[in-house]
Order: sequence, then C-alpha cells, then structure tokens
Amino acid sequence: MTPDTLPTADDLLHLRRCVELAREARGGGGEPFGSLLVDRDGVVRFEDRNRVKDGDATRHPEFEIARWAAEHLTPGERRDAVVYTSGEHCAMCSAAHAWVGLGPIVYASSTTQLVGWLDEWGVAPGPVRPLAIGDVAPGVAVRGPAYELAPEIRALHARLHGVS
Repeated sequence: MTPDTLPTADDLLHLRRCVELAREARGGGGEPFGSLLVDRDGVVRFEDRNRVKDGDATRHPEFEIARWAAEHLTPGERRDAVVYTSGEHCAMCSAAHAWVGLGPIVYASSTTQLVGWLDEWGVAPGPVRPLAIGDVAPGVAVRGPAYELAPEIRALHARLHGVS
C-alpha cells in the first residue's frame, strides 16, 4: 500500500458515515455495508445501505449509487463524484460504477480483508468470485483500505455470521 492509495483524513469522515450505514443495515437484519456518493464540492448527494435481506441480491448500496447517478447526474458530475463505501465493491458493483462513469472509490475494508475473515470463520464463499475493483474496472482510481476502521467492520461481519 502506498501513501497515495490510503484514505485521507477527509476521506475518513465520509468512511465513518459509511460504517454507520453498515451498522444500520446490520441492525435491520441485513448485511453490513453502507455507501455515499459525494460531489466535487463535498456534498453528499446520495447514501444507502445494503438491502439484500429482502431477497434481491443486487440491492447493494454501491449498485444503487450507480443507478441513482445514471438517472440524476450529468456525465461530468458523475466523473467528478467520489463513492465512499464501507467495503470494497464486488464485481457487480465495480462494473456498474465503471459503466456509468463514476469517479474514484474510497473504501474502508478490502475484498482481501473480507475474504480472509470469512475463511477464518469457515463461511462458504458466495456465488461470485471476490475480485478487487481494479480487476473488474482497471480505469477506476481507488483509495483504501482504512486500517483504523477494520476492527469495527470485522465485528459487524462477525455478528452477521454468528461469530464472536
């Protein structure tokens, strides 16, 4: 990890809100993920949390951001926006992000971290290969993970999987 790929102090403010949204998702019985779309002026334009518990496995907050941005922002506004998220985008969300032309992604926990935790806990892998954003959308700039947020995110995922 090089210093230019680590989240900045300003990024951490938005990432903490993502963790709050992830906590809300978990508190509502869902998977602990939360995300924000921030415009170039630093204004949060859209936020969401994971909603897959109701049966639609595509209801990831990062995918909802891409949908919202495609409907409400110009191509230039999308390019200048930053997506903040509690967990690195999955392949589906990385592709949606790239297809609608959103700007950088800043994430609190990485796919590598999540895969490691799940493996440690004996949780079976999901139906989609866990790929880094750059493996799916190589043109998207990323910053992350935010190591200082890892313990809280790990704890949220542990609760989801019944691990202490």
